[in-house]
Amino acid sequence: MPIEDVLKEIRKEVMATIPSEIRITDIEFEGAELVIYTKDPEKFAEQSELIKQLAKKLQKRITVRPDSSVLAEIGEAERKIKEIIPDEAKIVNIYFEPDVGEVTIEVEKPGVAIGKKGSLLNEVKKEIGWAPKIIRAPPIPSKTVQDIRKYLRIVADERKEFLRRLGRRLHRGVSDGEKWVRMTALGGYREVGRSCSLLSTQDSKILIDCGIDVSSPNNGSPYLTVPEVLPFESIDGIVLTHAHLDHSGLIPLLYKYGYDGPLYTTYPTRDVMVLLQMDYLKVRVDEGKRPPYSSEDIRNEIRHTIPLNYGDTIDIAPDIRLTMHRAGHILGSAICHFHIGEGLFNIAFSGDIKYEKTWLFGAAATHFPRLEALVMESTYGGRQDVQPSRKKAAEYLGKIVKEGVENGGKILIPVFAVGRSQEVMIVLEHYMKEGEIPTVPVYLDGMIWEATAIHTAYPEYLNADLRKKIFQEGENPLLSDIFERVETYDQRREIIDSSEPGIVLATSGMLNGGPVMEYLKSWAEDEENILIFVGYQAEGTLGKKIQKGWKELNVGGQEVKINMRVETCEGFSGHSDRNQLLNFVKNLSPKPKRIILGHGEESKCLELAAGIYKRYGIKTLALKNLETVRFR
Repeated sequence: MPIEDVLKEIRKEVMATIPSEIRITDIEFEGAELVIYTKDPEKFAEQSELIKQLAKKLQKRITVRPDSSVLAEIGEAERKIKEIIPDEAKIVNIYFEPDVGEVTIEVEKPGVAIGKKGSLLNEVKKEIGWAPKIIRAPPIPSKTVQDIRKYLRIVADERKEFLRRLGRRLHRGVSDGEKWVRMTALGGYREVGRSCSLLSTQDSKILIDCGIDVSSPNNGSPYLTVPEVLPFESIDGIVLTHAHLDHSGLIPLLYKYGYDGPLYTTYPTRDVMVLLQMDYLKVRVDEGKRPPYSSEDIRNEIRHTIPLNYGDTIDIAPDIRLTMHRAGHILGSAICHFHIGEGLFNIAFSGDIKYEKTWLFGAAATHFPRLEALVMESTYGGRQDVQPSRKKAAEYLGKIVKEGVENGGKILIPVFAVGRSQEVMIVLEHYMKEGEIPTVPVYLDGMIWEATAIHTAYPEYLNADLRKKIFQEGENPLLSDIFERVETYDQRREIIDSSEPGIVLATSGMLNGGPVMEYLKSWAEDEENILIFVGYQAEGTLGKKIQKGWKELNVGGQEVKINMRVETCEGFSGHSDRNQLLNFVKNLSPKPKRIILGHGEESKCLELAAGIYKRYGIKTLALKNLETVRFR
């Protein structure tokens, strides 16, 4: 049935069900939801059973929104909010979302702002029409988060139009005839980098991740020109597991060359993704290389992003539903579960996972409603890939740092801005607070401060112990006085030239660019200094060469002798080691009938595939790039 006829029938059913005193102004698909606009949102709220009845009748997810005519003008609404909410609550920011008629109010004391039994919140809603949401203001303001929210307010009309187009596309119906499910490996199979997969059915195409191989001199891209992918307009949606560039780095390129559909990911992943992509453009320009896309393409990506929380289930194609689950890798990282057809097939893409509670996050989820197939990472899937526990890793890091500081040396820790940085910060803060290592400044250079700010904006994504420490005990280790932000070149030179011991956390984590290079060039030849690796070093990177014992290297155009002590502190990785990966499979419920291995060097993929089959009897396959497997 044509979409206009479908809407006509729905409107007829809605008008017949809803009492005439509730004024309905519009009914339209917006994304996966059927949205009913009304001039009487309060009356609708009083009859909550109406929505349940309609949802059951129509088999649709229904949202009720106030008509724009009953919303106070933004300036007036802001004035009213400040008038109603007591000064004691300390309003920090107010963000309006005109496309959905909501307003987010950031305050230092949420309980005061909400009022007794929600009285102040209800008063705000009554006075301004907008649906208010009170959240605790993050202790470190994030420029990235603020800029994204401001931009979405500017493009609210464009975004609403996009959601309406998407709604019509999602509700186009499915074809008759044979049903099938298959996936094609487009990048990141039997290798680490440029992760990209295509999930296809007879009616839909979903792209999972689209990354850059950051260790490649030409920043290798996935195989995006194969017939299955083109034209980009034929793709129903992109699903992003997490923000690292080897998964997200080329998504704006798709928008540059014609894709105009949705990007589904978690809220923090959206923000971290933008941070990393903008930095990638800056690095390319600084290196005199032409970026593959522009900041305008990133803004286009933001306009089309539909953020989700863990556990949210949403239709992303006429025959595919998506649910995101905790992956434990970095902030917002997700295992993406796809329910295809009416019970036809269920497949999950692990993305990068950590199956262990860390200083920041809970372990990756292992329970799903149904699961016939799993596409899984194997970064540390080799037979010898066994890492120490987080506790032992922290103890070893503390030991090295203590020795370095007591010897008066400088300690350089190359880190990825997101995840490893914050864990190392928490460990250093803990040991200095307990007096187990001398208190010295810990300098944060690169994007680490901004990435940390985004972490503080999403405390609900952190593990329960850290949340308890922050909210109940009033202690946030990420805000310790030991941390100093490096903001200027002069400040960096001052730290480099200082004779005092100190610790520097700097990006990039694989020594393939970023501010870490300046410290390395200056400190490498001094035997009292220490270089500590805490993250994965890809083959071909400068970090991997130093890890292997190379003593003379070209660092940023300068020949440098590596005399400083070099240590690798394993156990901080955001990836699971072999034992954790096998335990992850062991604890999956239900057990998949087939597991596809990727995101690992060839030997790791093959060894993990063999190990899973031998131990659990599950069929495994280590796909090569460009290979396709049919599931149904």
